[in-house]
This record gives sequence, C-alpha cells and structure tokens, in this order.
Amino acid sequence: MIKETFILSGTSKPTHMKTSLKRREFILKSCKAGMAGCALLYSAKLFGAGNLKYFAGEGVPDPKKLNYCGYTCSPECKMMKATVENSIELKKEAYKDWRIEEKYGIAFDPEKITCYGCKVSDDKVGWIASQCTVRNCVIEKGYECCIQCTGLLSCDKELWKNFPDFHKHMIELQKQFIA
Repeated sequence: MIKETFILSGTSKPTHMKTSLKRREFILKSCKAGMAGCALLYSAKLFGAGNLKYFAGEGVPDPKKLNYCGYTCSPECKMMKATVENSIELKKEAYKDWRIEEKYGIAFDPEKITCYGCKVSDDKVGWIASQCTVRNCVIEKGYECCIQCTGLLSCDKELWKNFPDFHKHMIELQKQFIA
C-alpha cells in the first residue's frame, strides 16, 4: 500500500511525495533506532562516559585522566558520595550494594568503607581500592593507566575476569593510545 505524504517545499503549495513506508514499519524502525541510541548512552555510563569520546575519534586517551584500570568514575557513585559526605547510611548502602563482606570478608567499618578514587594519596586510598590488583600492578610498573601496559591483552587480573566486556573496552582504548 502506498501512502501519500504532503511536504512543504519552501513554496506556498505543498508537494506530494509517494512512499512505500507503512505506519507500522515506520514505528518499528523508529523504535529500533531509539533503542540503539539508548544502548549507546547506557554503555557510556557503564564504561565511563569520559572514555566514549575516544571511540568517536576525538583524540588519544590521556592515561593521567583515567583511573589505573581505565575506568572513569561516575559522579553519582554512591561509595564516593558517602565518603565525601561522611554519611554512614550511604556507606552502609554502598557496602551492601558492592557485596563487600561477601567479596572481601570484612565486616562493616565506616573507617574502612571509603573511596576518594584510586588516584589519590596513600592516606586517602580506601581499603577496597588498596586491594585492587590492577591498581597495584599499574603502580608497581610505574604507569598511569593499564592501557600503557603491553601485557593488557593477556592480563588475567580478577577485575578483567569479573568484567570481560570492560577488559575488551580497555583493549580497544589501548589500540587508540598506541596508534
């Protein structure tokens, strides 16, 4: 079925355009395009929105601006917000959400459950960041970020095992850094 559509062409009279796109097809294609856009926006949050521009070809990633693992912390991070506000309630929520007792076997202690990020002075590094094997490896090797390491592709640190898609993302970011 061919539908007629009126289009204003800059003249005072509308012009006719024939299209074979049916209403349902149009809605379906629009929904697919919208979902693809949402997926891109969500992945930016998931992998650190600051890193997305490097995939758009806007420049070479700066290891000094990335965390040791390459992640860019979200400003909405509950753990960091709890630390900055010194909120025991938020710390308890983050402790539960991050399953800290399950993963690390430590009981809740508001003095240990802190995070100012991983690139801070040693006296401000929280217990969790201090246990990060990627962070410790990067510091030991004298790098700013794991994308500088030639062993990233074959690295088998726990972080990469737990988040294999993030590992792939960092390998892609490394390719742009090295190029």
